[in-house]
Amino acid sequence: MFNLDHWRTAPIFSNSVTAWLIGGAILLGVLAILLGLRVVVRRYAQRLAATPRTELLEIPMLVLCRTTVLFLLVVALFAGSQALELGAPVHRFITTLLTIAFFWQLGVWFAAAVRVWIERRRLDTTEENRAVIGSLGIIRFIANVLIWTLVLLATLDNLGVNITALVAGLGIGGVAVALALQNVLGDLFASLSIALDRPFVVGDFLAIDTFLGAVENIGIKSTRLRSLDGEQIILANGDLLKSRVRNFGRMAERRVQFATTVSYGTPLESIEKIPGWIREFIEAEKGTRFDRSHFLRHGEKALEFESVYFVLSPDYNKYMDIQQSINLKIHRRLHENGIAFAIAPQGVIPTPGEKKTADEKPAADAPAERAPGRARAN
Repeated sequence: MFNLDHWRTAPIFSNSVTAWLIGGAILLGVLAILLGLRVVVRRYAQRLAATPRTELLEIPMLVLCRTTVLFLLVVALFAGSQALELGAPVHRFITTLLTIAFFWQLGVWFAAAVRVWIERRRLDTTEENRAVIGSLGIIRFIANVLIWTLVLLATLDNLGVNITALVAGLGIGGVAVALALQNVLGDLFASLSIALDRPFVVGDFLAIDTFLGAVENIGIKSTRLRSLDGEQIILANGDLLKSRVRNFGRMAERRVQFATTVSYGTPLESIEKIPGWIREFIEAEKGTRFDRSHFLRHGEKALEFESVYFVLSPDYNKYMDIQQSINLKIHRRLHENGIAFAIAPQGVIPTPGEKKTADEKPAADAPAERAPGRARAN
């Protein structure tokens, strides 16, 4: 039962009024000094943050700015209690309170340090390395989970909880939770694998099965793509690692292979010139590297030429501009030399001024041929 007489004779109530006033004055004085120091630190941190370059003390000052008023109050309370006779139980209570407050303040400081470091890292390297955008958020999440787990365990240990038995119990329960949340945990570890291995980064254009899109965000559970049509595609990280991903963002140059077909009525002298003309047109374009151009074969209904070149840029629009220019030059040169294209199912396109006879009309069931100048970018 509650013994009131025991509390009346407790050492804390044996202090004189003078001792209480001294203790209160110490508490208020220490609290005022600590709050004043926090104001000074915050102003100094603001001045450092305003400079264009990162100063040596900038990150420590920004971290100290996160000192909480509650922690300062507990420190002031501990300082003021030293002027009083409290007794062992009250003294242990205040010491435990200070220890717990210190652990939680450490958690706040470390979490702030991680946040400041990540922000500085993002500002310094995002322009040079897009992988930072995807990995930093995952690193911050894992670091915060680890920091606050340690803080919670330290708090429970100071409260007298047997954390060894608690951790063992959590380990057994964690197995059941892991089985129930295996998909979520699988995506979490997949996100960590993506952050470390970096198969793709924010901004890369990916082809995943039937999906095409640019990476917008790499999250803890999913990765978001923006498709060419504008809609957002959300894919689980675990599914991504199991898929075959084509990353066009890592393309240094683009290989282009295209075919040109002409009619069987083309003179042999013109056939010999066509590969040289195509080479001339490709080499005239800036940002290209010619590979080859050959008379490939005698097709079923046309003479087929195959050409290959490289665009020294992954930009798709630039590739299309170059290919369009090459196609127009081929079309103009062939027409200038009276060479007819072969296009199915309509048959041979007559050169300007040439009349098409009834005998040249193709059969209705003629097989489809490739269009002239059709390119395939690899």
